[in-house]
Amino acid sequence: MAILSRPGRRRALTAASAALALLGLVLWCVQPGGSATPRGQVTLATGVPTGVYARYGELLKDDLARDLPEVDLRLERSEGSIDNLRQLATGRAGFTIATADAVATYRDRQEPGADRLRACARLYDDYMQLVVPRGATVRSAHDLRGLRVGVGADGSGVQLITRRLLEAAGLDFGTDIVPVRVGIDRMPGMLEHGELDAFFWSGGLPTVAVQRLAQRYPVRLVQLGDLIPALHRQGERTRYYRAAVMPADAYPRVQNGQAVKTIAVANLLVTTDREDAALTFGITRTVINSRDAIGHEVHAAQNVDLRTAVFTDPLPLHTGARDYYVSVKQ
Repeated sequence: MAILSRPGRRRALTAASAALALLGLVLWCVQPGGSATPRGQVTLATGVPTGVYARYGELLKDDLARDLPEVDLRLERSEGSIDNLRQLATGRAGFTIATADAVATYRDRQEPGADRLRACARLYDDYMQLVVPRGATVRSAHDLRGLRVGVGADGSGVQLITRRLLEAAGLDFGTDIVPVRVGIDRMPGMLEHGELDAFFWSGGLPTVAVQRLAQRYPVRLVQLGDLIPALHRQGERTRYYRAAVMPADAYPRVQNGQAVKTIAVANLLVTTDREDAALTFGITRTVINSRDAIGHEVHAAQNVDLRTAVFTDPLPLHTGARDYYVSVKQ
């Protein structure tokens, strides 16, 4: 073994120190955002208590407690997608769930903070559901003229889509129906007690509130597939809607073995560019890894998929989310 001279040893030590420093820098860089383990309190804006967003948030909170034990996730109720985005913009929430069409509308209107919105993942699709009493004569949205119709709360994605569907049906939201602006927490009970003739809902399948209504009161789902051509003629704002079919087993008590044609729109997990990259990395990872566990309770969550999660149009991915997807492809 060669013995180094004193100057040689100094050079070797200097080189070793430089290598260690470089290694440390590399390790720092591959950590999302180069930050420490995420910790502290963060808020997720969800939705009305009986909606899918709220239940999804509750289950995600449990899984995050395991994966990010130093993060305290708080859940904040809301009226729906538009309200959720406003909570993000004002700093009341750090993360939320919103439909792609609501995000696009928020950006198109140049609402406060719209330019700072970023996506973590595409989640599952919401299906538009028009619910009526089983004996009702309504066979299409065209038949809603003059009726009392639950349209979703102000600030909800439900109302946003409902307005566009009614326009596609040739109905004016303000004059051709009696719009009742309440959410899924109230609409089923109002239909059951004769205070509504019909209601619209946009949610994952199945929605527990609709399931429970069907267990105690005979209802029927009205097809919306006939509105798709007119809906898409409204232009760019409706490009996030796709033709879809509610499978026959979505609501077995309601559908009598029949599939129902409707429209669907993607849900996104949304944050802002202010959020820490390491935290966003960790939350995105838990969302993907918890698909099966959450899917046992929220069936729609079974459709969360690593292969499609990156398709978050109209939002770019947050850097932390992008780091996560890169890490699992290596």
